[in-house]
Amino acid sequence: MEHANDVKAHVEQRSEEVRAKASRGAVLRTAIIVVALAVVIAVINVLTSGHFLTPGNITNVLRQITYNAILGVGQTFVIITAGIDLSVGSMIQLSGVVMATFANAVPLDGFPLIVATLCVGLGVGAVAGFVNALPVVRLGLPPFITTLAMMLIARGLAFKLSHGQPVPVHSNAFEGMGTGYIFSGILSKIGLPGIPIAVMWMVVIAVGFGIVLARTRFGRYVYAIGGNEEAARLAGINVARVKTLVYVICSCCAAVAGLLLMARFSSGSPQTGSGDELLQSIAAVVVGGTSLMGGRGTIVGTFLGALLIGVLNNVMNLINIESYTQEIVLGAVILLAVVLDELRKRYLTR
Repeated sequence: MEHANDVKAHVEQRSEEVRAKASRGAVLRTAIIVVALAVVIAVINVLTSGHFLTPGNITNVLRQITYNAILGVGQTFVIITAGIDLSVGSMIQLSGVVMATFANAVPLDGFPLIVATLCVGLGVGAVAGFVNALPVVRLGLPPFITTLAMMLIARGLAFKLSHGQPVPVHSNAFEGMGTGYIFSGILSKIGLPGIPIAVMWMVVIAVGFGIVLARTRFGRYVYAIGGNEEAARLAGINVARVKTLVYVICSCCAAVAGLLLMARFSSGSPQTGSGDELLQSIAAVVVGGTSLMGGRGTIVGTFLGALLIGVLNNVMNLINIESYTQEIVLGAVILLAVVLDELRKRYLTR
């Protein structure tokens, strides 16, 4: 036992050294993204004759990236462990339908209804995340296959429970959450309508999970598993439990996004989440510097990646670029991000 503790202490010390080096790399990647974002915004503002950096458009961009950023937060945990979750879009559909049905069925209103509905959504997400993780951690199946299966199951359940139709929410308790603002009175003096409540949800989730990933033992275990799963297991880390929690976190983030979309449209729809949410969330994670091979990434990087993609989408809409070309541009940005990250690893971290 004493020898095992010594080995674990040595591995944790080595892990700290590796994490310090990774932290320096993360700072460099974040700085590159910030500079790229600043340059893109400056160029875009000139090309649009100053129409981009208007209070209303900035608020619109933040609202647009909210859902992808929240999905990206959960996806970051999974990808750092060298996994992937393809079911997040379908989880938005399923959780939205279940929460809308629940909200209509219970004799609650106001804040109690919001809390109860959120708990139900998180429960759905937790169960789905556990089912996603079980074949991965117990049978060693590829996450791609298990989460693909969950994507189909969740989508089918969403359509079956709703009979293929949106489920309108009868209560007005969710209106403020979906379309409301805070600090409207103060910010109106500088031309801002206020901070969208949905954006505040995004900020709280990003900051909270950013701290969990960067400052807690659980976060260190996530990095350790992504860097070398076998070494993490030999060091005494409960790999199965950590990976299960990672998939649960990802699915719960999707449930929160489902709640916000349900509040925004006043209905839980099986069509919501069937668009590009999955690809956009993965793109935000990759552009933000998280390695698809695992072991490296930050929530800050994911947020900046989501913001960069949101800015590009917004400006392409402003200058009337059609949707097919937008997809080409997004694909090129993802490829460029991966290539630049590989070049950085080869020539700047020697």
